[in-house]
Amino acid sequence: MPIYLHNTLTRRKEAFQPLKPDHVGIYVCGPTVYDFAHIGNARPVVVFDVLYRLLKLQFKSVTYVRNITDIEDKIIAAATKNGEPISALTARTERAYREDMTALNALPPDHEPRATEHIEGMQRLIGALIEKGHAYVADGHVLFSVPSMQNYGRLSGHSREELVAGARVEVAPYKKDPADFVLWKPSTPEQPGWDSPWGRGRPGWHIECSAMSEAYLGQTFDIHGGGLDLIFPHHENEIAQSECAHGKPFVRTWMHNGFVVVEGEKMSKSLGNFFTVRELLAEAPGEAIRLTLLSAHYRQPLDFTRDGLRQSRHALDRLYTALRHAADVPAAEAAPPFDVVAALEDDLNTPMAISHLHEIATRLNKATGSPERAEAKSALLAGGRLLGLLQQDSATWFHRTIHVQPAVIKVTAGDVKVLITPGEDEIKRRIADRTEARKARNYSEADRIRDELAAQGILLEDFPDGRTEWKRGD
Repeated sequence: MPIYLHNTLTRRKEAFQPLKPDHVGIYVCGPTVYDFAHIGNARPVVVFDVLYRLLKLQFKSVTYVRNITDIEDKIIAAATKNGEPISALTARTERAYREDMTALNALPPDHEPRATEHIEGMQRLIGALIEKGHAYVADGHVLFSVPSMQNYGRLSGHSREELVAGARVEVAPYKKDPADFVLWKPSTPEQPGWDSPWGRGRPGWHIECSAMSEAYLGQTFDIHGGGLDLIFPHHENEIAQSECAHGKPFVRTWMHNGFVVVEGEKMSKSLGNFFTVRELLAEAPGEAIRLTLLSAHYRQPLDFTRDGLRQSRHALDRLYTALRHAADVPAAEAAPPFDVVAALEDDLNTPMAISHLHEIATRLNKATGSPERAEAKSALLAGGRLLGLLQQDSATWFHRTIHVQPAVIKVTAGDVKVLITPGEDEIKRRIADRTEARKARNYSEADRIRDELAAQGILLEDFPDGRTEWKRGD
């Protein structure tokens, strides 16, 4: 079946056809590396990671590019405030970004270019725009002339009046038109800069992505993704720069994920609902965060709540429990289940795909014969892999976070008790003691050990084959 994707440019869902039959090129706007990534930054990474996995399943070759913006005014301001070199700030935050996205099971893109590595390509684009009358030099700046492009605004759907009204907030005196935007800006001696035909300076934000996408995907490519907030002005300006420079279409399919709000409100540090991925990883597994981000259709707003995160943990507990009960059955490499694939082929319907995973888990729990259990287990793992879920063995999942939560606080009838959570070696020793007690038919001692562990937040589960597995309770 073909993949259907909603194209922001045409405002309809379309059957996806790549420019080249066996190859897909996809570009997604990456982070500006001046601070830790927040949960809103993580949503496009997870959404387009699922798309990347689906495309790799369907096409012989996929080139996925996600950039790093390592030169921008926010970076300069943050480095100045911190009293550190820009290179130190960007290296540190870029490393943290990769670590956090890996914790969310996001595959690395095929290329992750830094803006500072493509200054020459940006200058070539700017030069072509000046030569063709689409840009001009003014007061040390180079600006794109918006009136020079007849159909500017078609991606966002903004009228000329709306564009000018939005630009009037601060109109620089050197602009010929209020809607014109910066391609190149001058740098002071203290600011980073590069020599250019227009003086020492640095690129504007929009020209960076035009140059980097062209370097790896060509002048026209298949899919460009990002958050809804990037439609205007960033993606609108990318189209203007690239199409006016080259005289050909820039991107065939534009995709945008919806906003993330927290507990029904816009994220804000002043409201105390601004969460970085790093903060959330300290209290929940990365797969639970990922599942929460996939729980709503990507084009819809997502209300990220702690209750939703807790529900995602419980949902994964159920899926991993089904796998743990089938630990004695070997899983074969299998293609992802038809229903899961079909849901994703319908404009990345991740909520439907997740519901199919739960149907497979139910089938696995009810299966009795070994072939039936093996087939269901293989299907559950393959479907999970396509969604970037169920990437751990069940024991690792259920033993999670034991090392970062050494104590449980329990309040009963006004009493506050701090119960020390035992380490993994101690848990295994006590399970072994319980096993020996059961073999000796000393069931009261076996029950005492079970109850003692349960009071410390460790739950035991006995299996027909004689195994006893443990997990940390919420």
